[in-house]
Amino acid sequence: MKKILLVAVLLGFAHLFLSAGEITGVAEYTGSSDFNQVKARALLQFGLNWSVGVEGKYADEDAFKDPIYAVKLPMGFSSDLVSFNITPFYYFKNKSNRKNSKKEYEAFGVSSKLILMLEDDAVNELYSHAYLGAAFARQRADLWLDGGRYQDQFYSQAAYTLGLHKNFFRAFSFEAIGTAFQYPDGVSHVQAFRGILDQQDLVYLQSYDIVHELPKYTAGARLTRMWADRRATLYLSYRFGEFYTADPDHSFILGNTFALTQWAMCDMAYNHLRTVHNENKRDIFYAQLRFVF
Repeated sequence: MKKILLVAVLLGFAHLFLSAGEITGVAEYTGSSDFNQVKARALLQFGLNWSVGVEGKYADEDAFKDPIYAVKLPMGFSSDLVSFNITPFYYFKNKSNRKNSKKEYEAFGVSSKLILMLEDDAVNELYSHAYLGAAFARQRADLWLDGGRYQDQFYSQAAYTLGLHKNFFRAFSFEAIGTAFQYPDGVSHVQAFRGILDQQDLVYLQSYDIVHELPKYTAGARLTRMWADRRATLYLSYRFGEFYTADPDHSFILGNTFALTQWAMCDMAYNHLRTVHNENKRDIFYAQLRFVF
């Protein structure tokens, strides 16, 4: 049923895409020893300012009985001074891999971002952008509390992001990002947590990992070397994050984007994560194909 509904949504948007303007398509693969994840996204540009799209996700994780399916519906507006997007998302129900478990996990929410063009000089190829993000989600999850207590309930959370993106000398760009998380239902007594929501769908955590733990905050930066004439970049990023239900960790990403054709771009990256005491190390590989027609 989940597959049929997901395909129906994709086909419905496909009909819309075939009858209008420029389309951006994206296919992504992320893999490690713990999971494999595939995403496909299509975004349709209406005129100069509006866009609407659809994204489907498939993730195969050891913790869940069946593959995880999720769908997003991104919508956006852009102008010379400001850009805004909002993305509702929904996770189809899934069960734990624990023997004889009948518990079903599910999640839904919405994320948004507002980008302010502080400087956008097309003649000299200089720009400075500030952005604000806000997101909210609810999910049915398992919580283990102080004293060995257990709860099965819907759980709410919110995330707020502040970022700055600026380029220098037409060859480098620097981005700084910080995110704080809020839990209206309380989180101070939660010792362990199991839910289906990947926190990366709530807000980008500057890694390619699938994150089910509950973050406190994350902060990081990205430096990019650009070769505009070759349509290529080389980037390096670092992020530190603290969590309520896991050890703090570091994330390092080294990646490269390059043109395949006039209408297709490729992005390939390696992501290394490790906890502060080096007790848990993970290596993740990422590949993306983006095309416009």
